[in-house]
Amino acid sequence: MSLPPFHIAFPVDDLAAARRFYGDLLGCPEGRSADHWVDFDLRGHQIVAHLAPDAVRLRATNPVDGDDVPVPHFGLVLDMEDWKALAERLRTAGTRFVMEPTVRFEGEPGEQATMFLLDPAGNALEFKAMADPAKLFAKS
Repeated sequence: MSLPPFHIAFPVDDLAAARRFYGDLLGCPEGRSADHWVDFDLRGHQIVAHLAPDAVRLRATNPVDGDDVPVPHFGLVLDMEDWKALAERLRTAGTRFVMEPTVRFEGEPGEQATMFLLDPAGNALEFKAMADPAKLFAKS
């Protein structure tokens, strides 16, 4: 199944910090840009950091499997080896996690490795890997 690229735009308060985080740390190639925004290629998906320092960001959480998950958030579903490599790269870089790399829903159809972190502007990201990728949308 071929999925079309996803697009999301989000506020940041420092484009240079966004470039370091998304470009250098996460390895997202930079696309087009202007004085107030920059495109990044997040594994084929277009994410756009818009300079909006006065944007009000509501920090909310929802309980999921005993943890407080930040809402809103976005990220990728990786294969397990890529997830482990990213977790190690982030740990080596001294990343402060909102939720440390862990496995949730163990033994259930939705078993997954997951981690949450914030970009420099406070936007929440989740990276996960399914124990069985075919069960990404499986119901319990």
